[in-house]
Amino acid sequence: MKGALISVYNKNDKLLKFVDFLNNNGYQIIATEGTFQYLKKHGIHKVRSVSDLFDSNEILDGRIKTIHPNIYIGILANRSINQHMDILKSKYITPIDIVIVNFYPFFEKKEKSSIQSLIEFIDIGGPSLLRAAAKNFFYVTPIADTDDYILVKKEIENNGNISFSLRKKLSSKAFNITSYYDLCISKFLMGKKQEDFPMYFHTIYKKQMNLRYGENPHQKAASYISPTHKGLMQNLNQLHGKLLSLNNLKDIDVAWKIVSEFNQPTCCTVKHSTPCAVAIGKDILDAFKKTYESDKISSFGGIMALNMPLINKELAININNIFLEIILSPGYSQEALDILKTKKNIRIIRINNKIVDTNIEFFQIDGGILVQEYNNMSNNTYRIVTKKNFSNEEMASLLFANKIIKFVKSNAIVLSKGTQTLGISGGQTNRIWAARQAIQRALEKETENMVLVSDAFFPFRDIVDEVAMSGKISAILQPGGSIRDNESIIACDQYGIAMGFTGIRHFKH
Repeated sequence: MKGALISVYNKNDKLLKFVDFLNNNGYQIIATEGTFQYLKKHGIHKVRSVSDLFDSNEILDGRIKTIHPNIYIGILANRSINQHMDILKSKYITPIDIVIVNFYPFFEKKEKSSIQSLIEFIDIGGPSLLRAAAKNFFYVTPIADTDDYILVKKEIENNGNISFSLRKKLSSKAFNITSYYDLCISKFLMGKKQEDFPMYFHTIYKKQMNLRYGENPHQKAASYISPTHKGLMQNLNQLHGKLLSLNNLKDIDVAWKIVSEFNQPTCCTVKHSTPCAVAIGKDILDAFKKTYESDKISSFGGIMALNMPLINKELAININNIFLEIILSPGYSQEALDILKTKKNIRIIRINNKIVDTNIEFFQIDGGILVQEYNNMSNNTYRIVTKKNFSNEEMASLLFANKIIKFVKSNAIVLSKGTQTLGISGGQTNRIWAARQAIQRALEKETENMVLVSDAFFPFRDIVDEVAMSGKISAILQPGGSIRDNESIIACDQYGIAMGFTGIRHFKH
């Protein structure tokens, strides 16, 4: 007779239907005590308890349920070795051909439990059973996902057995699930501050959804979320529009991080993971208008984020006057939603919380990954290095732009006036090109007394000369640290431009 061992925490109708099917197809059902009682209660009586079968009750308050050699003999026996099968016969052990397991809900409990009580939700027997079944996939079928019941059921219905290819596939899936489970526990116990760079660095993510495509339509893509940390992806709710692509989510991430830097009403637009324009306003409508005025051209088809609820009817009408791919906000009035939804292709996203998980980031390179701390630095300190000091207005504008600079690809230059960006440039292979491009964009606004921020030091005085030629920029903030810093300082003094050094570089590659 064939055997099916069942030990599950989540018990539902899917399980009942599948067990009933196995019963009707000649499988002896063996279950741990809780599962045994559940099946009996719901009308499945052809089932044996592990405790009765092996004359071994659960002990240590249920910590020991399935850790018994006879169970593992039934699972791990190689059906092609006579000696293995003779041992089964001598001990009256039924071969176990299917193992159905899901684990204690460690992830669900970790936010609400003390570490003492949470330890009881670290499953030992379940992963051990599943690993044993997965190891012996030549003969045994491991099932850890309820969605796989239907795959197994179809094969038994069509062929009378379970194919090698499906057993192998489910074995791979079982090891994937057990490793994921163990890594989540490891990460939780390690904590954020104990060891950011352990000897073995593991990525722990669970698939959330397939995406429309990757960076290009011919590339498939999917999104995954972390079970151990909170962040943007757990807070993102799409209310309207087409399925998101990989590029959409990368832009959403940058846009939301930028507006989360500020407590005042702030709006930004992003294209290709780069901020086009950012502004703080007296209210969120004012912030929107300033952002749009900062760069009307780049906002076309962009991603716009606003950090303050509520998008109301008036703001929604203004938003609908321009073409955006995505709008992000903590909230929308029903009137606003009705207006925005008249554009069938715009994605409307509600994000509930500010950024909460910016600890570690990593980048895949060929054959490995690079891991670093996230750039959480928001430095408001500086020292004046020129004869001229910053005015209060210049200082406020410089510190505003300095929060944005770390989101612009190096070489990065941001020009602003007040709390509105007027020229942003980055990703150039030299800093003078980036400066010229940002200045050119800003000069189109015909604004006086702008300020300039750089993500890294000036290698030459040429940027100061370029600033002076514009005649519109009165103050500069940069990290300093170049061997030619003094040349830039002298140039600023010659032109009557104030300059400060922060000592903090914000490269973004």
